Amino acid sequence: MERAPSPLRDVERVARTDERTLVPAASRKDFRVRCTSKRAVMEMLELCGSFVQKLGDALPEEIREPVLRDAQWTFESAVQENVSINGQAWQEASDSCFMDSDIKVLEDQFDEIIVDVATKRKQYPRKILECVIKIIKAKQEVLKQYHPVVHPLGLKYDPDPVLACLN
Repeated sequence: MERAPSPLRDVERVARTDERTLVPAASRKDFRVRCTSKRAVMEMLELCGSFVQKLGDALPEEIREPVLRDAQWTFESAVQENVSINGQAWQEASDSCFMDSDIKVLEDQFDEIIVDVATKRKQYPRKILECVIKIIKAKQEVLKQYHPVVHPLGLKYDPDPVLACLN
């Protein structure tokens, strides 16, 4: 696998082509793949990593592990050297940069949550009110059906319970 040219060699090549003008490599066109999300590239690296692992299935067991590790490292290094994140090199780019589409998705999810909470604020008090009314009506029905079995006036009261037991 051919390695990506280093910036110093590029400056030397440009200087050799025309000795009178020294053009730095940075002013030339950047041939790296331009990406906007380091996270998306890392996800793709993980996906491609499984293919690298499958390639190792054909290798003998005793050399499989070191060869796969070396192949995985070489592949990831090549991708990192040949990718720019928002115009920055892989090492300079931050992990937490969001793509515009990520922010849009988050805003949409946030809007859905706001709508969901607002509808619950309208629905739940009505449902609670309905339940309270049903409970009050049920209590009133139970109280209407209540008839005491023993009438309080029909009981006899003995003034001295001790004398009542002796008789």
